Amino acid sequence: EHPDANREGHWFESNPDHLLKVLLIRTFSFLSLLMPSHCYILFSEKLNKYYIGSTTDIERRLHDHNRGKEKFTRTGIPWILVYTEALETLMLARKRELQIKKQKSRKYIEQLIARFG
Repeated sequence: EHPDANREGHWFESNPDHLLKVLLIRTFSFLSLLMPSHCYILFSEKLNKYYIGSTTDIERRLHDHNRGKEKFTRTGIPWILVYTEALETLMLARKRELQIKKQKSRKYIEQLIARFG
């Protein structure tokens, strides 16, 4: 074992196991951006509010919101999926999510849901 094995710094950063782990995480993160994805809108009757998001797994994401995993949406449980839009990649889904959020308009969201939801 290297004498500095218990210390962070040069040895830790150049440790092959650490480098491989970082490379795998970054590769997976990049590849997930290229996966088929969804932009979605949830509604909470309790709060009378909408939540806009994007994901590669819509069922898992809805489940996470409804079990209180996300601090921001915890108070609105139960959330109902009212709109979903399939996109080719997570990058496009996130771009679409931002387009909807930039409208800053409940009316726009409700027209979107009425038209395509």
